[in-house]
Amino acid sequence: MKHDSLGLTRLSLGRMRRLSLAALLLLCSTWAAAQNKPVLKIATGELAPYATESRADKGIALSIVRRAFELAGYQVEYTFLPWSRSLAEARIGKWDGTAYWGHKPEHDNSFHLSDNVLTEQWVFVYNKSIKFDWRTLQDLRPYRFAMIQDYTYTPEIWAMANAGELKYERLKDDVSALRMLILGRVEVAPMERNVACDLLSRNFSESDGAQLATHPKWMTELFTTHVMLPRTRPESAVRIQDFNAGLKKLRASGEYARLLSQVKCPRGWVTGQGN
Repeated sequence: MKHDSLGLTRLSLGRMRRLSLAALLLLCSTWAAAQNKPVLKIATGELAPYATESRADKGIALSIVRRAFELAGYQVEYTFLPWSRSLAEARIGKWDGTAYWGHKPEHDNSFHLSDNVLTEQWVFVYNKSIKFDWRTLQDLRPYRFAMIQDYTYTPEIWAMANAGELKYERLKDDVSALRMLILGRVEVAPMERNVACDLLSRNFSESDGAQLATHPKWMTELFTTHVMLPRTRPESAVRIQDFNAGLKKLRASGEYARLLSQVKCPRGWVTGQGN
């Protein structure tokens, strides 16, 4: 049998052209679909490892937020600001929303709140040179605290602080609180456990970290966190429903568990047992 090599070559070239054209059309359609997705501009702040400009993924919590929105058909762009500014500007509708926040009742009037993004582990970090133990909030009265103005904590703790029932230093961030703890200028600081671990590993020596411990009793086991979209924007109500649907898909896929598995102390972290 005589083979027509020229014919085979022409056939191969034709197939290659069709395949190349199909690949180009697929690429173009994918690009067009991506361009058609609404872009949400979300204001946020620094709280590593959950939200931070220093990581490519912008932090564990913000990764969860972004993926949930993507599954709902949106793109997300983050802008990092001081927390108080991101909240104030989102409230008046300058941004499509802000992420991510612990729930305060006063937020309900200004924002649509999402389902729980993740539950944080808020504990009391203390200098091991003191005897620290607590069972009720009244047990906190003897100690000197470091507190961050913009943080949620719990309504009960802020009520005690504002009523003068807690002695506290008002500080700008958790790094300052840890520094004051290590120096002994304050005795206790309410802090998210994994945030404390991350900050100690990146900003302090091993010997500094060895001076601190966390109390095993959590401040609260109900510290849920949320995306907040302003009520001043009429589209926010639908968008928060879309986000919740995307978050539900993310949890069901197993990707949520994988993202959350990154939340862990990066080195040994002493947990006190009370004194």
